[in-house]
Amino acid sequence: MTDSNAKSTTPRSGRFKLVLIMLVFLAPIVAAGMLTLSGWQPQGKGNGQPIVPQRSVADVRVDAGGKPWAWRDSEPRLTLVALPGPGCAERCVQTLALMRNARIVLNRNADRLRLLYIGAPPVVAGADAVMTDYVVGTDPADAFAEFRPREADSVAAVLVESNATALAWYPAGFDPNGLRKDLQKVIR
Repeated sequence: MTDSNAKSTTPRSGRFKLVLIMLVFLAPIVAAGMLTLSGWQPQGKGNGQPIVPQRSVADVRVDAGGKPWAWRDSEPRLTLVALPGPGCAERCVQTLALMRNARIVLNRNADRLRLLYIGAPPVVAGADAVMTDYVVGTDPADAFAEFRPREADSVAAVLVESNATALAWYPAGFDPNGLRKDLQKVIR
């Protein structure tokens, strides 16, 4: 009699365990769905300011050396857009050099980041050496105006994904070491 009683509770306990196992796998999916529907976004420890809402710059025409800039390149590469304030001089050029160095530190992945400078090139001493790594372009529609600094002798940057999505903004006075760390996280 004890054996038949034990057999009748075994299927019930087996079903209960099966339901518990299903809940263990289903709970994270339901939680992720609820967080997504509520609009929650995880906050990384990036140094740049996220561009919210994210926007595409695919339609932004930048003239770079007489040719339109290809936001979507032949291979997946990010673009770091340098936006100088009025009168890019010594301090601006120093920041541009540090931005270039952040690209160089990527070593074998340096080719996965393109440097685009939108504006009048700096004319101070030493600028020519720094600017050789940048493609200089113009933005006739001034599509990046909201990100361009207003202070003289300053520079800001916008990081654009290979699919032409603007990811992060680094306002004037940003920490170039923070930019370097962000680039190392994004470009692997």
